[in-house]
Amino acid sequence: MCYHKAMFSNKEVPATEYCLILLCAVWLALLIAERIRARRDRARLEHVIHVNGTRGKSTVTRLIAAGLRAGGWRTACKTTGTDPIYSGVDGSERLIRRIAPSNIREQLRILHRAAGESAQILVAECMAVQPELQRVAQQEMLLADIGVITNVRLDHTDVMGGTLSVSGFLLQTFFRNPIAGPYVLGVSSGAKFTVCIAMVLFFTGGRATSSATLILAAFAGAMISMGFVLVISQKVHQMSMLVVCGVMIGYICSALTDFLVTFADDSSIVNLHNWSLGSFSGMSWDNVKTMAVVCGITLLLTFLLSKPIRAYQLGEVYAQNMGVPLRAFRTALILLSSVLSACVTAFAGPISFVGIAVPHLMKSLFKSAEPLCMIPACFLGGGVFCLFCDLIARTAFAPTEVSISSVTAVFGAPIVIYMMIHRKAA
Repeated sequence: MCYHKAMFSNKEVPATEYCLILLCAVWLALLIAERIRARRDRARLEHVIHVNGTRGKSTVTRLIAAGLRAGGWRTACKTTGTDPIYSGVDGSERLIRRIAPSNIREQLRILHRAAGESAQILVAECMAVQPELQRVAQQEMLLADIGVITNVRLDHTDVMGGTLSVSGFLLQTFFRNPIAGPYVLGVSSGAKFTVCIAMVLFFTGGRATSSATLILAAFAGAMISMGFVLVISQKVHQMSMLVVCGVMIGYICSALTDFLVTFADDSSIVNLHNWSLGSFSGMSWDNVKTMAVVCGITLLLTFLLSKPIRAYQLGEVYAQNMGVPLRAFRTALILLSSVLSACVTAFAGPISFVGIAVPHLMKSLFKSAEPLCMIPACFLGGGVFCLFCDLIARTAFAPTEVSISSVTAVFGAPIVIYMMIHRKAA
């Protein structure tokens, strides 16, 4: 019996080894075939441009592809942004479906697809985060002969986050509502809609637009939305109903913006979809300089209104007795909050919950609602909050960059819910 078991065991071991050797041989053959196909596909392309960097890779990739197509080159393009997209030589875009997590071997499929369309140039955004994988993707997979490095710069998120927080503090003071904010009341959505219109009109006509133009367009949209909210506030005396009406105005503006984004010419309006969701990655230093000047002046004017704001917090009758001209004061609050929210929306799109959550965090942290303390605290706290959320948006699911508004909602919404429950209990 033992003899038969030994003989059976001796026959099984070589068979297992043969299977492993066969599998390894098949796997090696597939790798060799894949490499040969990749070399053949690469030989059919005149150039492969590999776009790498910290931020703005998708925007630059699309811009390069659009410029090459305009110059008569048959150009394919692949971006790895919030939604990985392949753009064929005819400019049509198709979403890349992934069954498994993202892998740099995906670039080989893109290379084969571009060669199959008889493309002359492939512009591909880098997928890898680790430097070694970046080298492999560029030099061994795509065999790129041109490399582009984009947007290696310091963050400007702190200025934008602080601006939104101060805007939210002013709106909460004006409406005497703890959940009033530029996003909830539809101010940011109105600014987003008019900026989208400005982009469509300027870019479709082949004209460039300045930072000041975007800010003016956003301010106009913010004022229109704020005007609707103020008209509704005269008819509706319950703050809960006012907030609901503001949310509805925001939905209407967002729906109209979606229509424009859907039917816009994507070759001329680059990355408009990501901007409409909220993103800090599309800003340039010229945008930052313009926004810094406008926001700096607006924040200074807001700080000069600290004493009237404090009097208004204690009641309209008290403020009037202290000599505060209520009509002019309310107008100033509306204008200042609209300018602050418009500056951010013009360049980054709508960012949710920063204007609501951060002022309450600062009030809880400093145990005070004094404007002399809250205005600088909201500005610094909003900057830190947005820097933290932006870091998560860019690194948590790298190389895919999540919308910044989604991350701020994840962290900001629980703060607002806790605040409402705590306020009800008190």
